[in-house]
Amino acid sequence: MIAIVFVSCDQDQNVVQNANPEIFPKGEIINMSSFVGTAWLTRLVSADSMNFNSVGSVTFETGARTDWHYHPAGQIILVLGGVGYYQEKDSKKRILRKGDAIKCPPDVPHWHGASADEEFVQIAITGRKNGPTVWLDRVSDEEYGSEDIE
Repeated sequence: MIAIVFVSCDQDQNVVQNANPEIFPKGEIINMSSFVGTAWLTRLVSADSMNFNSVGSVTFETGARTDWHYHPAGQIILVLGGVGYYQEKDSKKRILRKGDAIKCPPDVPHWHGASADEEFVQIAITGRKNGPTVWLDRVSDEEYGSEDIE
C-alpha cells in the first residue's frame, strides 16, 4: 500500500502541517461575481518570485460553476471528488470524475464547475507568470445544461 501525504509549508515560519484527513478543508466561500452558486476555496500555495504557480482546493456545490475565463500562463485541474464539467470555448463539455486531470492551455477560454446532481472538488494549479486570470462572460444556463458532451 502506498500512502500519499499532502503537506503545506509556511515559507516564512518553515512550518510543515499535515492536511486534514479528507485531503483539504472546504475553506472559505468564494465571494466573486464570476461564480454562479456557492463555491469554497482553500488556498494551498500562493505564487511568488520562486514559483509562479498558485494552488487551491475548490469545492463547488451542486450546480455551481465559474464564468468563462482564461489564464495567461495556463492551468491544471486535478479532480479529487464528485462529478463536474469542463468546457473550452467552441468545444464540447467534458464530464470530470475523481482521478481526472485537465490541462487548460494558456489564453484558452474555458469554464468548470459541479454537475447538476453532485458537488465537485478540484485542485487548481494556476500559472501566474503572465498575469492574473481574465474573467469573461457568464456561462449561460443553455451552455451549462447542454447535452452535447465529449
